[in-house]
Amino acid sequence: VALDTTGKLHLSLFPAGIGPQIVTLQAAEALNAGDFVNIFNAGGVAKVRKAEAAIGKEAHGFVLDGATAGSTVDVYFSDENTMLAGLTPGAVYFLSTTPGQITTTRPTGANVIVQRVGVASSTNSLFFQPSQPIILID
Repeated sequence: VALDTTGKLHLSLFPAGIGPQIVTLQAAEALNAGDFVNIFNAGGVAKVRKAEAAIGKEAHGFVLDGATAGSTVDVYFSDENTMLAGLTPGAVYFLSTTPGQITTTRPTGANVIVQRVGVASSTNSLFFQPSQPIILID
């Protein structure tokens, strides 16, 4: 048995239901490691794109690996996003209007959503606990 690049046992060694909830989907656009992502219907096929504080683009999960458009990527629905930088430990983060990113400032404006995505556990890690998005109409 060998450890993965993070020094942990690879998830494939564990039975279903142990570890984070993950699904492999096709990326509709280039994704960076750490991006928060949105799953959407593309002609009857579930694909993933960068989430943002816009109606219909709420965060469903995050990716720990980068991906090019058309390739597949593992989407995490729980656990810690450890591919971030510059976070304030203990701070609450919201989905940003910048695709794939998060912020400590609640988004404002018409047709914007406010979605809490989690709390920073260190300067480079956020425990993902998304809230139901709230739509701002004015």
